[in-house]
Amino acid sequence: MKSLAERDKEVIWHPYTQMKTAALPIAIVRGEGAYLFDENGNKYIDAVSSWWTNLHGHAHPYIAEKVSKQLQTLEHVIFAGFTHQPAIELAERLLKHLPSNQKRIFYSDNGSTAVEGALKMAFQYWHNKGEKRTKVLAFENGYHGDTFGAMSVSGRSIFTKPYNDLLFEVIHIPVPVKGKENEGLSIFKSQITNHKSQISFFIFEPLIQGTAGMIMYDADSLNEMVRICKENNILTIADEVMTGFGRTGKFFACDYIMEKPDIICMSKGITGGTMAFGVTSCTNGIYNEFLSDDKMKTLFHGHSYTANPLACSAALASLDLLEEDETWKDIMRINAQHLQFKTDLEKLKAVKDCRVLGTIVAIELQTKDETSYLNNIRDLLYNYFIKQKVILRPLGNIVYIMPPYCISDEDLKRVYSVIKNAVGIFGVS
Repeated sequence: MKSLAERDKEVIWHPYTQMKTAALPIAIVRGEGAYLFDENGNKYIDAVSSWWTNLHGHAHPYIAEKVSKQLQTLEHVIFAGFTHQPAIELAERLLKHLPSNQKRIFYSDNGSTAVEGALKMAFQYWHNKGEKRTKVLAFENGYHGDTFGAMSVSGRSIFTKPYNDLLFEVIHIPVPVKGKENEGLSIFKSQITNHKSQISFFIFEPLIQGTAGMIMYDADSLNEMVRICKENNILTIADEVMTGFGRTGKFFACDYIMEKPDIICMSKGITGGTMAFGVTSCTNGIYNEFLSDDKMKTLFHGHSYTANPLACSAALASLDLLEEDETWKDIMRINAQHLQFKTDLEKLKAVKDCRVLGTIVAIELQTKDETSYLNNIRDLLYNYFIKQKVILRPLGNIVYIMPPYCISDEDLKRVYSVIKNAVGIFGVS
């Protein structure tokens, strides 16, 4: 009898994978807490929370109970002209955690669609006001998803190259990383001066760019950029798909800045990693611009599984867990462990940089090749980590940890040890 991995190889096309050269995938049959178990009985530490989605651990019994109960009541209903309790309750509770200017919740089904909804809200906002604003400000190397609108506002990279001629134009500005804050702000201001009346919005990943290599930047600079946008009547969109729900040490990364965005995108951790779900929130100022006797001012956007009751129930259960003091103690515990690990790593010559924000730590290795997603060291590192039964997916020569909040200190130390060994083996001083 063929293994699950062998059967997979015959019928499935995996994401971000060169299928010609890829090894057989690892077939996972069970999850529990911070662990995943494969078909051969091996146990792995999930140190990246299954693509940054899992907050509280795999197969969490409380979330499973709530989803199971909902499944026996209502699995799905069209959300145009109809509503249901989980969707209403979730919107009410999310708005209590979001910045106070956020007043409306729009549901979709993943991070890319949450961003697509935000883009269409912003562009149509100006259209409904009778203004033609088609230019966009975004950070260099940003990543906002793989649908066409999301790709357009992302940086031009290997992810977008085959489609670059099909994407709409975006003004990309440098990220105000440490030591280059003034440069980023200066270019930002000059672009607004040159194109003020044509810019629809500024979109950003707050404080940390995920796919770009966990690039972290200054909160004060971001705050100033959002302030300048407000001063010049330009909308702002915060992509909190990765950063939301405690990842950065606060409920949302935007909690680190005083000025608040007009639109916020959420996904990944919102259901605790249980199922696909997306949310886009906005201010009443944006929402009200769509209220009209003219039906052409309607937001003609939606998805078949908009506000799926099961996903709403999973999100509500995850919120219950997030609102417990114990969860925030775990977040602070992980942050403290990361900071100590950072201190240890900075003594190693093979480490070019180490940065920490909340439960995220990123280690940039010195290599003969430049820092890049396609850096050849990536596969060597990944295969080594898998052999050590630790799931880590390096972004080129950048290794990062983003664990579920339930991970134990013992397992964190195991992950740290494996990474330090890898630095010794593969790092180039």
